[in-house]
Amino acid sequence: MKKNKQRCTWPSDDPLMIEYHDQEWGKPLHDDNKLFEFLVLDAFQAGLSWKTILHKRENFRKAFDGFDALKISRYSEAKINRLIQDAGIIRNRLKITGTVKNAKSFLAIQKEFGSFDHYIWQFTQYKTKQNSFPSMSNVPATSKESDAMSKDLKKRGFTFVGSTICYAFMQAAGMVNDHTLNCFLHKTYSKK
Repeated sequence: MKKNKQRCTWPSDDPLMIEYHDQEWGKPLHDDNKLFEFLVLDAFQAGLSWKTILHKRENFRKAFDGFDALKISRYSEAKINRLIQDAGIIRNRLKITGTVKNAKSFLAIQKEFGSFDHYIWQFTQYKTKQNSFPSMSNVPATSKESDAMSKDLKKRGFTFVGSTICYAFMQAAGMVNDHTLNCFLHKTYSKK
């Protein structure tokens, strides 16, 4: 049944990518823990393919305590060194230490705004920005909203939050509807 549906082309025929596309990507997300997870995974994606990250997602979830920002913010140097040895994740010291730094900044935003959700959705005026792209080749890598998000996150101490990463995060969290016009989910999320 899933194979008969028209969808965006990027999942190709990879079952995990198709499931992620159909169940998560572009669905408006307002859960702080999941938003932090997406932020972490998008940061690790920098320079890599989303397929690589998605196939290691469960390993990331285990290694980073279910993406619990409070626990991550307290990681010791010994824990960071263990993560660098973990073959199940991307073993990049800068990205791992960046995740710890980002967890601290994430908690500060929660304290200031009441939730990360309330803070992050301000960049799209608290609603999904509707796009109508005929194909993935028309989808931009950045936007004025992702530029503003990137600038503000950096000002607040985040790392690995360039405008391209922020735009990928916005797509994943449903802040923008970048399902292509022929995708069965385009209309679903344009009603939200």
